[in-house]
Amino acid sequence: MEQVITFGEVLMRISPRGHKKFIQSNMVEFFFGGTELNVGISIANFGGKVKHISLVSEDFIGDAALSYIQKFGVSTTSIGRSKQPLGVYFLEVGAVMRPSSISYNRSHSAFSEIVPEKVDWPHALRKGSWFHWTGITPALSKGAFETLLQGLKLAREKGMVVSADPTYRSGLWQYGKNPKEALTELLHLSTIFIGGMDEINEALGTDFSYSNDDFMEASKMLMEKFPSIEKVFDKIRTSVNSSWHKIRARMWNGTEFRETTDLDITHVVDRIGTGDAFAAGLIYGLQHYGDYDAMEFASAACALKHTYEGDINHTTVKEVKGILGGNTSGRFVR
Repeated sequence: MEQVITFGEVLMRISPRGHKKFIQSNMVEFFFGGTELNVGISIANFGGKVKHISLVSEDFIGDAALSYIQKFGVSTTSIGRSKQPLGVYFLEVGAVMRPSSISYNRSHSAFSEIVPEKVDWPHALRKGSWFHWTGITPALSKGAFETLLQGLKLAREKGMVVSADPTYRSGLWQYGKNPKEALTELLHLSTIFIGGMDEINEALGTDFSYSNDDFMEASKMLMEKFPSIEKVFDKIRTSVNSSWHKIRARMWNGTEFRETTDLDITHVVDRIGTGDAFAAGLIYGLQHYGDYDAMEFASAACALKHTYEGDINHTTVKEVKGILGGNTSGRFVR
């Protein structure tokens, strides 16, 4: 079975229950997650083989995080330990016209200590066939960027597929590295691009619009600048309000443009990790189906994630196929 490698920070999320603000409540609940980890666990829930690479705290919180990851069948053999605390973020979940709010506490976290010497990449990638990275990790620290770069170089030497979700968050790049230069270096080592027009424009220094025509032109230009990229996939979200979203996707695979129809999510339970659910569905789909079917699978997986609390998509292949088959009524399955 093909093994997917994910590399990134493990975070604890702390939230008041329901849709309350912190000032309203003295009761909270926590979840473990992290952008790349969310992708890995989702793929494991589809039946895929996954290894996550990271650093977690050397305390009972780190123990709990490892136990959580392991219960989904994700390999933790390449997760090291650190005396620094696990990264944390605080979330207030919005509703209707009130948006959700996030505050991060990760600048001195366990993962912030990562440097290339802390990861045995030849051993970590020994059984890997696919490497997934996002723009969150290289934005965190110089060590995280250099460690990811080393891993990607070896992955490409081994002929692995490399999927890139170069999410750009300007507030994270605080250590002096030029974001565009860093992402350019990493994209030259990638084969699948998962991102929208904002990410493409950031990579190219362009100002393409969100139209399908501009998406195709931008994708062609992206492939010219980064010849290793073979396919481009974009998830499109339409937000009616905080509780009602629509999801569709589009692609350019070098020869054809395709687009899915909208999936209506009229009651969002939790939108955290939905982009990760799309990436996970796409990776699993590309390993098992053609490009368009993989994109449809990813869109349905993303839509279903909106129905689960926490960062992780707990949905299965059977449930995704049910949505694709038109079963969107939410009726009992007996």
